[in-house]
Amino acid sequence: MTLYEFLKFLHVFLAIVAVGFNATYGIWLARAARQPQQAGFVLSGIKVLDDRFANPAYGLLLITGFAMVFESGLSFGTFWIATSLALFVLLVLLGLVGYTPTLRRQIAVVEAGRADSDEYRALAKRGGMLGGVLGALTVIIVFLMVTKPTL
Repeated sequence: MTLYEFLKFLHVFLAIVAVGFNATYGIWLARAARQPQQAGFVLSGIKVLDDRFANPAYGLLLITGFAMVFESGLSFGTFWIATSLALFVLLVLLGLVGYTPTLRRQIAVVEAGRADSDEYRALAKRGGMLGGVLGALTVIIVFLMVTKPTL
């Protein structure tokens, strides 16, 4: 096995972990919407999955991706690589300034016993919209990485 093949395996595995965990959040949040008494458990569970598994996997994806580019001799200017990196930066920024603070606030509102408040519903709506955008960006990145389109 070459270094590139090992990096590629690790990269794909990390993508499965990161995207796989993220893909479950909508299901968990839908269950919490139907059972508001479980909202605290669901939200704190999502926070743990995000902080300890998905986000570290995304960080390692970036590192293994850079390593594969260097090892393969491809250029960072290659369309699918450059576009994916730009979308990744956008994904990280939206996560840091939008989704994570919204999730933290949702948890605080639930812990304060206000899971049935207008504030919580507004936060849940915002979190759902941000989650949808983040999910769409992720799907586009995966598409680019798999299909490697050129212009």
